Amino acid sequence: MFFIIVGIFCAAFGLESFLLPNTFIDGGATGISLLITEVTTIPLWMLIVLVNLPFLVLGYRVIGKTFTIKAIAAILGLALVLALVQFPEVTQDKLLVAVFGGFFLGAGIGLSIRGGSVLDGTEVLAIFLSRKLSVKIGDVIILINILIFLAAAYLLSIETALYSMLTYLAASKTLDFVVDGIEEYTGVTIISKKSEEIRQVVTEKLGRGLTVYKATGGYGKEGIRNEYDVIYTVITRLEIRKLNIEISKIDPKAFVVMNSINDTKGGMVKKRFLKT
Repeated sequence: MFFIIVGIFCAAFGLESFLLPNTFIDGGATGISLLITEVTTIPLWMLIVLVNLPFLVLGYRVIGKTFTIKAIAAILGLALVLALVQFPEVTQDKLLVAVFGGFFLGAGIGLSIRGGSVLDGTEVLAIFLSRKLSVKIGDVIILINILIFLAAAYLLSIETALYSMLTYLAASKTLDFVVDGIEEYTGVTIISKKSEEIRQVVTEKLGRGLTVYKATGGYGKEGIRNEYDVIYTVITRLEIRKLNIEISKIDPKAFVVMNSINDTKGGMVKKRFLKT
């Protein structure tokens, strides 16, 4: 509830203090609401509820009852704050409006997601369509937002649409950071002749679990084969530099591959705090 309430006020501040006074929009259901309120006389708080209503009904079918109840409470809370609380206009500088309007809106949506709810129902539609059409959720969201920004370019102006795209980028990056935070995970694969020493560093100095598996390599026309141990571990992005330094001390020629991980489940992912 704390995350949802803070998220509501953060999103409302971004909307009323930055985006709404400068006729900027965002992507998703919020962007649709902002676009309609700019070309009509319907207040934003009412549109936030009306535009998200179909997504909430869909959310009940696709995700479940608990999620839908939380989403209804969050969206009604956002509409109530927009209707009753007056936030001052902070700036008219278009670049600042795009960046910080997107920042506060993205932070608000991200905090609500951390609380198990949403302030924008577009992702529910994206999940539904991805299951029906067998496409990626991200691709569906991009397509929806392209249509919104094309409509903004036609109904408002091309300049407004371009600045609104900056708003969307700022909001999406902030949302990702708020949801993932410093605990965004990176998968690391390490191939080295000194794998045992590196294993000790990962488990003892970093306090991380790992998996060691046998592999056979080869290169060149002759396909020279040799067996070695491969280490795979999952760390946070704050630990990447420390791991690289330790590996360089042990084996500067070690082959290291890193890839971002969207989510993890099960296993020993959380850091194990070691006794000193």
